[in-house]
Parts: sequence; structure tokens; C-alpha cells
Amino acid sequence: MRADRLVAVLLLMQSRGRVTLAEIAAEMEISVATARRDLEALSAAGIPVYPQAGRGGGWALLGGARTDLSGLKASEARALFLLLGPAAAIAPEAKAALRKLVRALPATFRQEAEAAADAVVVDPARWGEHRRTRPVFVDLLEDAVVRRRKVRLTYSGRERVVAPYGLVDKDDTWYLIAGTLDGQRTFRVDRVDDVEVMEEPAARPARFDLAAAWDEVVIAMEARRATTTATATVEARFLPVLRDRFGRHCEVISQGGRGERGEQGGHGERVRVALTAPTARDIARQLAGWGDLVVVEGPQSVRDELTKLAVQITTLYERQDQ
Repeated sequence: MRADRLVAVLLLMQSRGRVTLAEIAAEMEISVATARRDLEALSAAGIPVYPQAGRGGGWALLGGARTDLSGLKASEARALFLLLGPAAAIAPEAKAALRKLVRALPATFRQEAEAAADAVVVDPARWGEHRRTRPVFVDLLEDAVVRRRKVRLTYSGRERVVAPYGLVDKDDTWYLIAGTLDGQRTFRVDRVDDVEVMEEPAARPARFDLAAAWDEVVIAMEARRATTTATATVEARFLPVLRDRFGRHCEVISQGGRGERGEQGGHGERVRVALTAPTARDIARQLAGWGDLVVVEGPQSVRDELTKLAVQITTLYERQDQ
């Protein structure tokens, strides 16, 4: 299933108003079964396509082709192409779809739309990191989600049949939310050893909301990770860096106050924060490189772990210097 073909199917429906599966198959040079899957994919993506039964039936857009791209406002077209542009830079299918969308726009919008598409480049890798590769099974799982087909997964050495509900890309790490005999479960796609898409239909719970389901997963995972809390102070100017390191596990308690040596001594306004992690050792490891920029008030277990790390480092390099 390709993005450029889906766009072509959508434009065909917009131009004709109503089409049959046979007409789509002939126009796109695909099978009738593939044409049906494409229409189901459009529907799953939120495009209002629906079948009309009976003589002279077929498939049509809700409202009679009123979603034609020529109906876009200039601001809407610009927003659309700002969104699509970064994807087109890395995905050949998205680039092909973007070209077709440009041709479908009114001539007065095309120049601005093309400029918007080239306005942004997204580099997901942090400084000093390699860009992560897309897991090999993502495309297969996407197909299974769209077609509502069960999947046989080999995960952590165990084989199981699941009903895929949806995929989530979190910071270039992909997760599959699926139904199992034990209820809803979440699988990291890069830990999947094998995938077999079955022809057996997969039921998705009524009123299932993928975004809401993922929020519940995140809350549960974060709760398991945040079992130890330390209170510390940091200079206000370094707070953004600390937050970048700890993410949502860095919470500001209060602001104001000066360091022990005062402003002239190099310590400006300090911020009191709560830092959370699975263990005291985890917090200490994150803070060991900060030196006196972060002062841990408690608990004592975190202070003890910082002391142990300092002793280990000092001992290591004193031995090497002897």
C-alpha cells in the first residue's frame, strides 16, 4: 500500500464523485482486492469514503466530492504542506504524493505550497547520535492494522497471535498496541523477532482511541520508573538542561534563593526541583557529572550513592597516577 496510490485514488473519487472497485482497479492497474484495501485505508485515515449498495452503487466521498483540494484556503494549503514537507524528504512515497497534491491545488496556491514543503527539515537524531533506522516489521504491522488482520508475533522467544490495534512512534522507537488472550498489551517493535500477517480478521474494541490508549501506557510506564524521588537545587540558568536530561521526571517545586556564595561568587538564583527515577543509584548516575551545579538535599540514599561514585572515580584515577 503506497501513499502516492492512495492520493491518486482520492483524487479519482473527487473528480468522478462515485467509483466502483472495478473502475479503481482498472485506473490504478491493481486488483479489486487491493482497491478495496486502499479504500479501507483511506477510511481508517479519517477520509470520509463510504460504500453505496445496490444497482449503480460504488464508493463515494461523503458530501459528494466536497473535499476537493481546490476548496482549501491558502492558510490551510500552507499548513498541509508544512506538515508533509519533512516526511517527503525521507520517504519516496510521500514525495510522490506531495507532487500529486501540488498539481491538484489551484494555480494561485502552488508556489506558496511548494515553498512551504521545502521550508522545514526534521532531523530526529540528537547531536552526537546516529539516526535510528525504521524497524523492519513496521510496514507489515501497519498493513495488518489497516486491514484489521491478526498477526502471529515472535516476541522475546515466545510466539503469540495478537489483534493489532495501532502503532506508536515515540522518539524513533516504535510500539505496537494489540489485543491478546491476556488483554491489551504493548510490544516494542525493535524487539520483535518475526511477524506473520494472517488472513483471520482482527476485531478492534468499539470506541477504541489509539491516542488515549497510548496515554494510559505512558502513565503506567512512567509510574513504574518513578519510584525514587530526590529533592535538589540547581541554578535557574541550568534548569532547561536538567529538564532535558530528566524529562517529565524533573518537577519544579519552588523558585528563588541564592547559592551559598552569593551572586558575586558565581551562584545566581536557584530553583528547587524534584527528580525521580527507578532507584537512588539511577538518580546519582545522572547527576554525578554535574558537580556542584546540582545540590541534592535528600534523601540520604541518593547522597550516599553520589559519595560512592565520587570515591570510585577518585580511587580509579589516583591508582593510575601512582
